[in-house]
Amino acid sequence: MDDPAPKRPRELLLLKLLPNMVSILGLCAGLTAVRFALIGWFELAILLIGTAAVFDGLDGRLARMLKSESAMGAEIDSLGDFVNFGVVPGLVLYLWGLRTETSLGWIAVLVYIVCCMLRLARFNVGIKRADDAAEKTTFIGVPSPAGAMLVLSPMYLTFMLDRQFTLPPAAIALWMVAIGALMISKIRTPSLKRVKVDADYARFVLVGGVALVAAMLTYPWVTLLSLAMLYLGGILWIWWQGALKR
Repeated sequence: MDDPAPKRPRELLLLKLLPNMVSILGLCAGLTAVRFALIGWFELAILLIGTAAVFDGLDGRLARMLKSESAMGAEIDSLGDFVNFGVVPGLVLYLWGLRTETSLGWIAVLVYIVCCMLRLARFNVGIKRADDAAEKTTFIGVPSPAGAMLVLSPMYLTFMLDRQFTLPPAAIALWMVAIGALMISKIRTPSLKRVKVDADYARFVLVGGVALVAAMLTYPWVTLLSLAMLYLGGILWIWWQGALKR
């Protein structure tokens, strides 16, 4: 009896690996933020966390464009989010402003990281349900990238004021716990995925985007703190609208 013909190895277009590579680059950026935080370069650490957020926004879109979505890619993306927006911000904040309150600070870090893990787990379970449209128009709870942006707000404030003012460690710890609670809460939070604009106003949106990037490059700490406060204002607005409908 003749031996069966050997199976040809399955081939994969190299370009379809690009989304996973972007996810891995984002993870590397987040972990490198911890390295720079350890030597006191906290501004660069925040920049790297922001870079990881940009990569996080790109990998899924690239996967859809290239039609290379996969279960493995989804897991890589989720694990990267947990590290970049849960573990890394928690450690950076601890190294920056919580080491004088070792026990209290570390408890706050653990609470924030665990809340991020639970938020991602709930999101992953939700997107696997075909009938779950809960997060199509708004998110339920603060998503992990937005949580990272919010939890780092005490650092934006201090750098904006040229380090002349720093919140007490107890206040920073309380802020971390509060953001963690928002992440696992059931409150509705803004989502830009379904926001639509009139085609006649698209040019103004583009100009606004350019202005935002310019502001980020020129006044990074003022811009980041303003965005964080605007996001919190959006949460309050959605909550208020929901309360009026009851």
